[in-house]
Amino acid sequence: MRFVAVKSAEQQSVLVLHRTRELLVRQRTMLVNAIRAHMAEFGVVARVGLPQLKELLQVIADGEDERIPSLARICLGGLARQLLSLEREIVGAERRIQAWHRTNETSRRLDTILGVGPITASALVASVTDPSIFKSGRGMAAWIGLVPRQNSTGGKERMGRISKQGDQYLRWLLVAGAMTVIRHAKRRGTTDAWLARLIARKPTKVAAVALANKMARIAWVLLRHGGTYRRPAPIPAA
Repeated sequence: MRFVAVKSAEQQSVLVLHRTRELLVRQRTMLVNAIRAHMAEFGVVARVGLPQLKELLQVIADGEDERIPSLARICLGGLARQLLSLEREIVGAERRIQAWHRTNETSRRLDTILGVGPITASALVASVTDPSIFKSGRGMAAWIGLVPRQNSTGGKERMGRISKQGDQYLRWLLVAGAMTVIRHAKRRGTTDAWLARLIARKPTKVAAVALANKMARIAWVLLRHGGTYRRPAPIPAA
């Protein structure tokens, strides 16, 4: 039985900040999808990505563009204003997270892990009150939900997909960070022998989960024993 450690008021405040940002990001995604869908009904389509959405917003703001009827333009203009307001709120939340991160020594130490930035580091510090409740880094990775589900019987071990039973927000942050590391390694190469073998052997998404698991274990070591992350020795030249 694992007992939940009581969070301090500061930790709970940081989590509120993270949850607020997460909600705002979800609302932004809903608005973006709505604007794209409504504009597509009138034959106005933009490339995928938030930067390309500006093309649609310019069409909405252009009252002389006859592709959008006036009634639809009024509705789309309201959605566009909500989107811009959300963007300002998200930027403000991220700035507050960055400011707290700079003042917290533990969060700065976690930031040295490859694939972990200020947002992930501050979320880990705020969520993991007492790392000693986990016997090892594997325990914390399992708590986050980054270990495979076991369907074992008759002495035979059958490992399935990740359990996803844990902290969904931390899991998403770690996997997203791992995906960024893997994409960078595929474009520019990597000096990490373990990561190079992982990318060569596994599909991208499977490799990302494995790397996220490793990142969680490293984070537990730093939370439990202190210190900063030291990158592995580079691959020796052939």
